[in-house]
Amino acid sequence: MPLARTGELITRAAQAHSAVAAFNIITLEHIEAVVTGAEAAGTPVVLQVSENAVKFRQGRLLPLARAATAAAERASVPVALHLDHVQGDDLLRQAPDAGFSSVMYDAARLPYADNLAATRAAADWAHTQGLWIEAELGEIGGKDGKPPLDAHAPGARTAPDQARAFVAETGVDALAVAIGSSHAMTTRTAALDHDLLKRLAAALPVPLVLHGSSGVPDTGLAAAVTGGIAKVNIGTALNLALTGAVRDHLAAHPEAVDARPYLRAGREAMAREVKRLIGVVEGARR
Repeated sequence: MPLARTGELITRAAQAHSAVAAFNIITLEHIEAVVTGAEAAGTPVVLQVSENAVKFRQGRLLPLARAATAAAERASVPVALHLDHVQGDDLLRQAPDAGFSSVMYDAARLPYADNLAATRAAADWAHTQGLWIEAELGEIGGKDGKPPLDAHAPGARTAPDQARAFVAETGVDALAVAIGSSHAMTTRTAALDHDLLKRLAAALPVPLVLHGSSGVPDTGLAAAVTGGIAKVNIGTALNLALTGAVRDHLAAHPEAVDARPYLRAGREAMAREVKRLIGVVEGARR
C-alpha cells in the first residue's frame, strides 16, 4: 500500500487513547524486521531515519529512504516514514522529496529562546510542504551561567507551563517531552515521572512523544501510553536484538564467512522484538 502519513497515524492513536510505535532504522535488515514485526502484530508502524543514521550512510538520505518506501509499499499494514532528530536545515529540506511525511526538528540543545526561534522557522517551512513536525523540549538549564540542559540528560524534565507556551508559539504538531528516559540505554531501568506526564498531557493540545523508550521497562511503557504518550520511539532495543543474535550465531559458527546467515538471525531477532514491543504499546489504553 502507499506510504501512510505519520500525522494521521498519531492523530488517530491519540484520539483512540493509544499510541504508535516508531522504530529507528539503520540498515535494510532493520527495515525488513520492523515491517515484518508490524505485519505479525497487525498494526501500523513508523519507520524513522535519524540524522545520525544519514551520517552513517555517508551523508546520503535517499538510499535508505527509497528502501523504506519500497518495503512500506509492499507491506500489509500502514507504514509511515519519519525523519528523526534533524538539526541541519539542509537535511530538513530533503524530507518532502525523499518521501517523508513528518520530521522531528531537534533544537533542544539550544537555550530556550533560540530553540523556540529555530523550531518556529522549521515549523513554518515544514507546514508549507505538508510535513507534520515534532519538536523536543527539556527543562532548560542556562541559569547562573550554566549551559542548556540536554533534554535527555539525567534529571532533565519538561516544564508544563513552558511547554504550553512553546507549542503555542512554534506551531508544532507534536512534542517530545523529557520525563526520565534517555537515549541509547542498554538496560531497561529508566524510571518515568508519570505525575509530570499527566500534567503535560493536561497542559498540551498536541500529541506527546516519548524518546529513549528502549530503556523503559514494559510496565513503564504501558503506563506512559496510559498517561498520554501517543508516539513511542524505539531504537537501541533493535540494535541489542540484532547484535546479540549476530554474536550468538558467530560464536556457534566460528568458521562462518557468509554474512547472510548471521544477518538473517539478526533480522529475525529484531522482528520478534518489534512484534513484542508493539504488543506492549498497543496493549495500553488511556
